[in-house]
Amino acid sequence: MFPDHTPESAPAAARPAMAATAKKFGRVPAAVARLASSPELLNGFLKLNAIYESTTLAALDREVLVMTVATRTGCHLCVAMHTATLAGLGASPELVAALRARSVLPEPRLEALRQFVLTVMDTAGDVPAEQLAAFTGAGYTARNALEVVLGIGTYTLSTYANRLTQAPLDEAFAEHTWHAA
Repeated sequence: MFPDHTPESAPAAARPAMAATAKKFGRVPAAVARLASSPELLNGFLKLNAIYESTTLAALDREVLVMTVATRTGCHLCVAMHTATLAGLGASPELVAALRARSVLPEPRLEALRQFVLTVMDTAGDVPAEQLAAFTGAGYTARNALEVVLGIGTYTLSTYANRLTQAPLDEAFAEHTWHAA
């Protein structure tokens, strides 16, 4: 139902995003090829992601959030891709394994972030005061709390779309294959 578009077969409005992605990665990832069926979704995700990457959350914090959302939603593709990103950031194997297993993180600050992400998702943003205090007590700010909402929204969009299109795992991420338990 969702074809693997090429820059030539994609709707015209998706072609610039596909070309930019191919330039960045040296290829068009399968997820982008399928999301191109909706230029609005593809372009929307890429814009939201660029905004999310510009937040005050550190790169490792952003990836902890993405992995928390991806494992929660069961997006095998997202988990594999972001496992590779974590490796590129020099994240410890213990941290990566805990994120993939949905278990307690070895770093308390990052665990506070993971718990906050889960609480925001579980409560649809109606976070109890003590949970917000635990998050800020771990060194995060009110601004970071709102940036978490942005990250959750961005990666809920991505994970849902990737699952809907049944985007296959690119060979580049095969070593990081993951399946929801």
